[in-house]
Amino acid sequence: MQAKQQALLCAAYALEKKAFDVRLLDVAGLSSLTDFLLIVSGGSDRQVMAIAEAIELGMKKEHDVLPLAIEGKREGRWVLLDYGDVMVHVFQQPVRQYYDLEGLWTEAPEVPVEEIEKA
Repeated sequence: MQAKQQALLCAAYALEKKAFDVRLLDVAGLSSLTDFLLIVSGGSDRQVMAIAEAIELGMKKEHDVLPLAIEGKREGRWVLLDYGDVMVHVFQQPVRQYYDLEGLWTEAPEVPVEEIEKA
């Protein structure tokens, strides 16, 4: 599976759980760690955990893709799902604002939301 397709699928699973402020950044030319950063928000610790779980289960059950690592799932403030070529960050909004990942990657092109919704 291509990295962009995988990132779009992760975004679609997040949107199914009502994730908001969804941004997909193409960092392939800027990072040696990953090709895409998916950054989404949830309104509470429960919603953050539900979004992360929906992505993890959807990718596993429907595409046989497992994350290399998962961090922060118990706390529900910031969950990181590392799929190698795609890193998914699920935040509560105050935590997202504090760490400002989008600010760190201002040079990265953004994949339009329309592409995410068509995935």
